[in-house]
Parts: sequence; structure tokens; C-alpha cells
Amino acid sequence: MSRIHPSAIVEAGAEIGEGCDIGPFCLVGPGVRLGAGVVLKSHVVVTGNTEIGAETVIFAFSVIGEVPQDLKFKGEETRLIVGARNRIREHVTMNAGTEGGGGVTRVGDDGLFMAGCHIAHDAQVGDRVIIVNNSAIAGHCVLEDDVIVGGLCGVHQWVRIGQGAIIGALSMVTNDVIPHGLVQGPRGVLDGLNLVGLKRRGVGRADITALRAAFQMLAQGEGAFQDRARRLGEETQSDYVRQIVDFVTAGSDRSFLTPG
Repeated sequence: MSRIHPSAIVEAGAEIGEGCDIGPFCLVGPGVRLGAGVVLKSHVVVTGNTEIGAETVIFAFSVIGEVPQDLKFKGEETRLIVGARNRIREHVTMNAGTEGGGGVTRVGDDGLFMAGCHIAHDAQVGDRVIIVNNSAIAGHCVLEDDVIVGGLCGVHQWVRIGQGAIIGALSMVTNDVIPHGLVQGPRGVLDGLNLVGLKRRGVGRADITALRAAFQMLAQGEGAFQDRARRLGEETQSDYVRQIVDFVTAGSDRSFLTPG
């Protein structure tokens, strides 16, 4: 059984999973699917062709699944898929995708989206991602697992942020960030590795040492940035360094933030 407050509006066609709790003055649109145990605190709008995974909690005044903020959007059928056990705090906005961007905005599991942050159309957000208050993730961005974006940040459209990277507060990120990178400054600069995050996830000393050496080679080695990464790929035995190599040598619509 689910609990639906008498003041909430659940439109015909919406699918409400077992044990959901829909609080006062919420609006759930006809194309919405809520997984088991989803909680909408109060004054939450979930609309469009939107799927919310089990046990996700959405706090007051969030708007989830509205049409994209893209002038090219002409009303085509697109989607937003949000995974399980996310915490979506007050005034968060997450938009559906666009036809030109693949049609789906996707958010993984176990994320924390703090008050006032925005996930734009066609973004692909991984698991255990944290977006701090009032930060904006632009259209078509890719945030891999375990990324942290500090408060009042902006991430430019099409940017990729690799697994485990951390973006310091008040940064504008305009280019791709390598896995486990540390970015800070008003115009974000790649300023090191996210060593705290690596240690918290239990990464061994040998891999951290290998990552430190790899970062130094990327910062000071000969040749272009991608050439340095390719040489790393020929030499490394560390899966974590290999992750950086694969990220840098993959296709991208942006250039890279490189070590200062």
C-alpha cells in the first residue's frame, strides 16, 4: 500500500510502486513511474516520461522531468531515468532529454543532489555522485561514478568528468577532467589528484603511488597531453592509471583540463 496525501494530484496513467509516500501538494504526471518506497516530501512536481528508482527521496519544491531548457526542443517524446536510493534535496531540477542528445537524461543510484542544483538535458550521471548546493550540470555532460561537484559550480555542456574526480567550490569547468582528478579555481584548473577520495574508497598504496607518478608524467612529460597518456598506457601495470589512459584516449567533444 502507498500513502497519498489528499491534497496531492496523481494523474491517471501514473504508476505508483508499493510503499510510496506522496506528501501534500505534490503533482505526479501521467507518464511517471515511481519505484517501490519512493518518497515525495511535499510540493514536488514529477512530470513527463520519468522513472524514479526505488527508495529515492525527493524534497520540497523540486521539479523532476520537465521539458529541456533547449530552444531546439519541439515537444518530441524524451525521457528522464533516475535510479534507486537517491536523495534529491529542495529546489532541485532535472530535465528530460532531447532527440538530438539521445533522448534520455540518466541519473544513477545512491546520489546526493543538494538544494538548488540542476541536471540538464541528456546528461549522464553515474552512481554515488554528489552535487553540492546550487551547482549546474549542463546538457550532454557525463559524470562517471563517485564524482563530487562542489557548491556554486558550473559544468559546461559536453564536458566529461572521470570517475572519482572532485571539483572544488566556485569553479567553472569548461573541459574534460581525468578520473580521480582534483579541480579548483574560478576557471577550473587540474591541480592534482583526489587523494582523500581514493583513500576513503580503500585504494591501495601501490595504486596511489602509481597515480602520483602518472600525474607527474602527464604534467611534465614530453609531447602533447594525449601522447603522454598513450605512453603511460604502454608502461603502467595499475588499473587506476589505465582508467585515466582510457579516458584521455577516448573520443570527446571537448579538450582536457591539463595539469597546471
